[in-house]
Amino acid sequence: MIRIATGADADAFHAIYAPHVLEGVATFETVVPGVSVMRERVLARLAHYPWLVWEEAGEVLAYAYASRFRERAAYDWIAETSIYVRPDAQRRGIARRLYGALLDTMRMQHIYQAVGVITLPGAVSVAAHEAMGFTPAGVWRRAGYKLGQWWDVGVWQKTLAEPANPPPPLIPFRELREQPAWRARLAHAD
Repeated sequence: MIRIATGADADAFHAIYAPHVLEGVATFETVVPGVSVMRERVLARLAHYPWLVWEEAGEVLAYAYASRFRERAAYDWIAETSIYVRPDAQRRGIARRLYGALLDTMRMQHIYQAVGVITLPGAVSVAAHEAMGFTPAGVWRRAGYKLGQWWDVGVWQKTLAEPANPPPPLIPFRELREQPAWRARLAHAD
């Protein structure tokens, strides 16, 4: 089942995310945020952007969210995406369906571009993004230092819809989530 994240999911998100902070480079965070910090992140982000969860039998197996790309108002129609899947739930098509629901939600908000930021080489992430229609948009050389070495970061971009001129205002997620059309699409996403 795909559903909207809640503050109560913070423990599950923490468990999925912590190994990436401590042992991996999918994130450049170097200190694991506590459960309360994860809860605050979820609640703060949900006002404007979607944070979706894949749940089975009451267990969170994956989560995906969008976030602000840059602070300037001219960037309002582009958002960065992130997805994390529990290791025992990988290779089951969950990421594709959850990411698809996230991108569809962003499109309904009038977000025209999605950006995935991937630590390179990141073959699995690159393949997953390209399977979702993302294309390479550039590389930031030696952008982050973690686990004793410098890492390049690749940017992948996906056009969600052709931009209108002028663009309509974005629909904050807190408003979109109340619309019957979005609820119907979410129900068919999983």
